[in-house]
Amino acid sequence: MTLPSITLTLSLILMLTPLTATPVAAQAVAPERVVLPTDRTVLPLPEPAYPHSTTFDARNAAPPPRFEVKAPATAPNVLIVLIDDMGFGQSSAFGGPIKMPTVERLANNGLRYNHFHTTALCSPTRAALLSGRNHHVNNMGSITETATAFPGQTGQRPNSVAPLAEMLRLNGYSTAAFGKSHETAAWEVSPSGPTDRWPTRSGFDKFYGFIGGETNQWAPLLYDGMNQVEPPNDANYHFMTDMTNQAIRWVQYQKSLTPDKPFFIYFAPGATHAPHHVPKSWIAKYKGKFDQGWDALREQTLTRQKRLGVVPPETKLAPNPAAIKNWAALSPDEKKLFARQMEVFAGFGEYTDTEIGRLINAIGDTGQLDNTLIFYIVGDNGASAEGGMSGLFNEYTYFNQVHETVQDILKHYDELGGPTTYPHYAAGWAVAGDTPFTWTKQIASSYGGTRNGMVVHWPKGIKAKGELRSQWHHVIDIAPTILESAGLPEPKSVNGTVQTPIEGVSLAYTFADAKAPNRHTIQYFEIFGNRAIYHDGWLAGTVHRAAWEFKVRRPLEEDIWELYDTQSDFSLSNDLAAKNPEKLKEMQALFLKEAVKYSVLPLDDRLTERFVAALVGRPDLMAGRTSLTVYDGMTGMTENVFLNLKNHSHVITADVEIPKNGANGVLLTQGGRFGGWSLYLKDGKPTYTYNWLGLQRYAVAATQALPPGKATIRFEFAYDGGGLGKGGKGTLFVNGKQVATGRIERTQCCVFSADEGADVGIDEGTPVTEAYKVPFKFTGKIARVTVEMKDVKAADRNETEKVHTTSVLKKALAD
Repeated sequence: MTLPSITLTLSLILMLTPLTATPVAAQAVAPERVVLPTDRTVLPLPEPAYPHSTTFDARNAAPPPRFEVKAPATAPNVLIVLIDDMGFGQSSAFGGPIKMPTVERLANNGLRYNHFHTTALCSPTRAALLSGRNHHVNNMGSITETATAFPGQTGQRPNSVAPLAEMLRLNGYSTAAFGKSHETAAWEVSPSGPTDRWPTRSGFDKFYGFIGGETNQWAPLLYDGMNQVEPPNDANYHFMTDMTNQAIRWVQYQKSLTPDKPFFIYFAPGATHAPHHVPKSWIAKYKGKFDQGWDALREQTLTRQKRLGVVPPETKLAPNPAAIKNWAALSPDEKKLFARQMEVFAGFGEYTDTEIGRLINAIGDTGQLDNTLIFYIVGDNGASAEGGMSGLFNEYTYFNQVHETVQDILKHYDELGGPTTYPHYAAGWAVAGDTPFTWTKQIASSYGGTRNGMVVHWPKGIKAKGELRSQWHHVIDIAPTILESAGLPEPKSVNGTVQTPIEGVSLAYTFADAKAPNRHTIQYFEIFGNRAIYHDGWLAGTVHRAAWEFKVRRPLEEDIWELYDTQSDFSLSNDLAAKNPEKLKEMQALFLKEAVKYSVLPLDDRLTERFVAALVGRPDLMAGRTSLTVYDGMTGMTENVFLNLKNHSHVITADVEIPKNGANGVLLTQGGRFGGWSLYLKDGKPTYTYNWLGLQRYAVAATQALPPGKATIRFEFAYDGGGLGKGGKGTLFVNGKQVATGRIERTQCCVFSADEGADVGIDEGTPVTEAYKVPFKFTGKIARVTVEMKDVKAADRNETEKVHTTSVLKKALAD
């Protein structure tokens, strides 16, 4: 009998059977009482043990109650917005020059926090924010790319530190993350994993964004979950708008299909981290707005901050770092360029906030805004001074020890912010962006590096509107605040692992009481040897190295400490170390105590060495290898998971098959518009192009197209040697016969790209050469491509990397 016949027969039986035909003995009986679990300190909640049924016929039995984990009925939706690399004095919500209407609107209907702190660096702040534990407890003492073998620095979050997203997911929340994720170990970001610390294995049901420290906003390397995806083919594409669209769609799905289920969204734009990429219309809004320079801007910002009430009326400007030139002493060309750089950054900031406003409005359209607890954190650290004294046209020149002059950058004046640039601004703007403090991002010993404005908005849970809160708090306090607001306990065990207790302090007590005493009374800070300790209003710390310095100022044991009474000195402008040496000594001892407690020791101030896995004991997928074979369709392989051919002679061999009508396209490429290389066929002719930092391209090209059939294309590079970033001779062979040769005068010593990886059979992202348009997919067949280092034995590779790194360090220090 067919399925439709069975269905029809059953329907007729049901229609013809009288409702009273069921015997009394067959009536459903009440189920045995089963107690559902209520202890939420062990996650996931264990399913109840149901007794085995002895009833033969389902019509004579009642099912047990359905086991389903739901969030408490009063639990709010939660949205965390985290801006990247924005200082305390940059947003208009805290007196800055960048108009940010969304955060202002939330602040005017919620609370501003002017004593909120981060860790002074990206990955550490994010790890602490998303777990409620200190960054070293997360093994995130620095960014993942500089992880070491020491506990506290391994770059791998332990299972005993369950993320907030996992706690909420296991308590009945829908969870999603959009934007930047810089908490996955760099060597784990490949299809080989392990994927334990990828976003969707860290508590998030949904992830859409990039994994790493930064991305090209015009052409990002994107993941949807754990799958790499290409951005839409849209001439007007920008990641900030894309990630906002994705978040809006996700919210609409949640509140359409499961309106009573609360959501948790972590919305972390790559903005306003370099590269400063923004549509020209937003840059134009700030034309001429920064011609007065950074010194005058600091004064203007402080005036606005006092008027707004986010700093006390007696606050003084802390002094500029000695390395920052007075604006009046700059040349006309410097002033022209630097003003433009700030116009680009300001446009980037306003554009970002406006996109966030679209997400807020979308939540409002679902009727859920009043019961959405929003934390809008304006910066994961202080403003970034990593652009150096003159800023950058291409940020990768900085990482390759190539100096850009003002005149070099001025050539690209009208392009800055657009897709042909990868820009950063001059350090003077970072200092101004951290008004009223002295220092910037990376300086964990100064509030310029660690104090960020925060706004909290939750109409259903916070009655106060437009008020200021000045209790001292830290990024580790957000997770416990969310748990308390949702009516959830801190879990003692998650997924079978006993948990390290949350180290933050809920700030929910401040929601209704502006004068409530501080509950977060002690906090250490440490990044790359810059370190400090806060305790009951006192701050003691030392600047071990500024962001623009490649050399530490002195040995760790000889660092000069400063001491501030932050209760009377908001901007840290009055150093009391000489006047109160006993208090300083007490604070230094307290720092060491906390450093031991939270795995901060040993302090590690190594610079370039930390980027080489062999020097610091970090895992390296290519350790000991001198060759790598890859296959068609392998894309987005970052430099952390690909053979490092820099500063070496090497060979690239591609085995291909050319169809009857010829072939074009990329065989293997690494990097993109701002540095890299590509082996490809153009008009059927084998070609190799080396792109030196987007400033110079060298091509070695055959003159004859390949005939149909199988072919072996080999490119050999003979490195000149004699140091890093030197040139060499390139030679192309087809089936063993030389077809072209040429000089490549300069190469990049250290890095091609943070996000544009190696691609086989295609060039995704931006093109290495303007000779073709991406994706330039190969139209023949690729059997395999092998890359080999020719001047290093496998056993010697790690030692060679050490020698090269030492050379880089010596050059940096000499410069």
